[in-house]
Amino acid sequence: MGILNNLWLGLQEFGQFLPIMMMLIGVVIGIIVGVLPGLSPSIGVALMLPVTFGLDPISALVLLVSVYLSSNYGGSITAIAINTPGTPGAVATTFDGYELTKKGKPLHALLTSLTASTVGGLVGTIILILFSVPLAKLALSFESYEYFALGVFGLTIISSLAGKSPLKGFISSGIGLLFVTIGFDTELPFSRFSLGIPDLADGIEFIPALIGLFALGEIFYSIEKGDYKEKKKSARVNLSDKLRVKQLLKLKSVIMKSSVIGTLVGCIPGAGGTIATFIAYDQAKSSSKHPEEFGHGSLEGVAAPEAANNGSVGGALVPLLTLGIPGSASTAVLIGALMIHKLDPGPELFTKEAGLVYGIFISLFFANIFMFLIGLLGNKLWIRIIAAPKSLLYPIILALSFIGSYFIQNSVFDVGVCIAFGIMGWLLKRGDFPTAPVVLGLILGKMIEENLRLSLVKGEWIEFFTRPGSLIIILLAVISFFMPYIRKKWLNFGKNKK
Repeated sequence: MGILNNLWLGLQEFGQFLPIMMMLIGVVIGIIVGVLPGLSPSIGVALMLPVTFGLDPISALVLLVSVYLSSNYGGSITAIAINTPGTPGAVATTFDGYELTKKGKPLHALLTSLTASTVGGLVGTIILILFSVPLAKLALSFESYEYFALGVFGLTIISSLAGKSPLKGFISSGIGLLFVTIGFDTELPFSRFSLGIPDLADGIEFIPALIGLFALGEIFYSIEKGDYKEKKKSARVNLSDKLRVKQLLKLKSVIMKSSVIGTLVGCIPGAGGTIATFIAYDQAKSSSKHPEEFGHGSLEGVAAPEAANNGSVGGALVPLLTLGIPGSASTAVLIGALMIHKLDPGPELFTKEAGLVYGIFISLFFANIFMFLIGLLGNKLWIRIIAAPKSLLYPIILALSFIGSYFIQNSVFDVGVCIAFGIMGWLLKRGDFPTAPVVLGLILGKMIEENLRLSLVKGEWIEFFTRPGSLIIILLAVISFFMPYIRKKWLNFGKNKK
C-alpha cells in the first residue's frame, strides 16, 4: 500500500503540463545526443543542466532523466546504420546491428533495438520502483574485491567476441589493456608511458579512441577495398522485408533476461551500462540456440545489449536516490541537479519528497513509451541515411567524428587520438583481428588495476575467494569463459551420436 500511495503522489507531481512537456523535449534531445558520435549520455545531461536553473525540481529532474534514458537508445541508431556507436553503451550493438544493415535488413535491427530498449527501460523502471532500497543495500556491500571480480568477469566475454580465433581476441584485448597503462599511476603520484607529452599525462580519452576504432577504422578499410565507389547503398536495403511480431516475440526471453542484467549491473556504482551490455551480449550468446549467428547479423545480438543498456538507467538511479551515490557518470551530473534544487539524495529523500521521487519513476515509464513512438517515426529517416551514397556519407561521418572528438575536452590532440585509433582499427581489420576486445580492455583495464591493487593493500589475495560476493562472480567468470567451448563440444558430441 505504501508504494501505491507514493505512486499516486508521484502521478500528481508529474501529471502537470510543464513536467510532461519537459519529458517530451528531453526524449527528443536525448535521441539526438545519442545519434551524434562523441556526445555520451553524461555529456547530454550536463549540457541540459543550465536549462534547469529556472525550472521547478520535478520538471528539471524529469528533463534530465529523459535525456539520460533516450540518449542510451539513440546511440544504437548510428551503430546500426553506419557502424559508429553514438554512445559507449552502443558498442556491442554494432556487432550484429551493422551486419544486418550490410545484409539489407536495417529495419530488422532498428526495430529490434527500439523494442529491446523500450522493454529494458520499462523493466528497469519497475525494478527501481519495487526494489530500490534492498538493491541499494546490495550494491553498497560491494568492495574492491567484488569490483575486481566484476572486471575479470567482463574480460571473459572476449571468448564470445573473438569470432573464430580466441587468440586474436586476447591479443586485441591485450592492446586495449596496454593503452590503459598510459597516464597517472592508480596509486602513486607519477605518470606512466606518457613520453613527456602533457596531453597523455591523464591517459587516453576513451570516446575519441572509441570513435576512431569503429567509425574511422571502418571508413579506412572500406576505402581500401573501394567500397566508396558504390553509387547507392539502398540497392541492398529491402524496405519490404519488415520484421514480424512473431520474430520479436521469439526474443522475449533474451530481452527480459538482459533487462534484468542491465538493471542489476547498473545498480553497482561505477559499473555502468557499457559493462552491462557486454555481459548481456555474452550471456545471450551462451544461452542461444544459434550462437554461430552472433557477429553475423543475429537479432538476439542486437536485443541483448540494447535491453541491458536501457535497463541500466533504472539501475543507476537506485544508489543515486537511495544512498546519494552516483551509479554512473550521468547520475553524477544528476546529483548536481538535485543539489542545485536544494535536495539531498539519500534515504530521507524517499520520506520527505516521496512525490518527487515517484514522480521521476513515473516519468521514466512514460518517457519509454514516448521514446518508442518517436523511434518508430524516426526509422524512415534512419533508412534514408543508410541509403545515402558512401561518397557522401563518409565525409559526413569523418566530420562528425572529428567534431565529436574535439568537443570532449576542446582538444585538437583528441582528434589526433581519434585518427591514430582509426588507423589501428583499419590495421586490425586487415589482419582479421576483432576490434571489440580492444574496447573491452580500455573499459575494464583501469577498473581491474585499481581494485586489484587496493584489495592487495587491504588484505591477502585469498580474500578474493573467501568473500561470498567476489567468489560467486569469479565462478561466473570461469563458467562464462569456458561456456562457448563446452557448448561447442556438446554440440559436436550430439552430432556424432546421431
